[in-house]
Amino acid sequence: MELGKNPLWQLLSEQERSELVRLSNRVNFENREIIFRQDTRSSHFMFVEDGLVKIYKSGKGKKILTLKLEGPGNFIGSLSVLGSDIHQYSASSIGASVVRFIDHDTFVRILEKNGKFALRILRDLSREGLFMFDRLISQSQKQLPGKVAEVILYFAETIYRSEEFEIPLTREEMAQLAGTTKESFIRTLSEFKNDKIIDLEGKNISIRSMKIIKILNELG
Repeated sequence: MELGKNPLWQLLSEQERSELVRLSNRVNFENREIIFRQDTRSSHFMFVEDGLVKIYKSGKGKKILTLKLEGPGNFIGSLSVLGSDIHQYSASSIGASVVRFIDHDTFVRILEKNGKFALRILRDLSREGLFMFDRLISQSQKQLPGKVAEVILYFAETIYRSEEFEIPLTREEMAQLAGTTKESFIRTLSEFKNDKIIDLEGKNISIRSMKIIKILNELG
């Protein structure tokens, strides 16, 4: 997604956009390539221009918690860049992706001068933080069917906006996103298929009953 075509950048003046582009770099990442790593120093604002990016956190015993995916038109790592000198989580590319690395001081200077742009960034950060809270609560309180239904709904409504999609993650990564084990996730997917809630063929999912998926998600 080119900078000028994204509504976010329309809040900037032509001079601000030019300065931002001049002091930033577009970086191409291959599948599974690390974009930034947890516990390393944060130095740039990063904006996804193309592809999907996985946001995840490593815990004790190297246990991985997948927090969310980000697509074109979204910042990644901003909570760490603005709130800490160190990245609190990691990001890697899912498939090929393009990320724009924006000079920290330039971006902050634009935020200080442009109130409308700064307010938009603040709202995006607030939504990101609230989403993280909701995900952590869901993973700690929901039963297995509710966790798996939530993940399916996340891909259908947020990532692809379609009831038919190809899962871009491994089964292990899907289980991490749901907050369960790989074996439990696969078993529950098979149960959904047997109950005719979804059709499942390899990585392709087609939701047959969105109503049941939403009920399972809500009941937890």
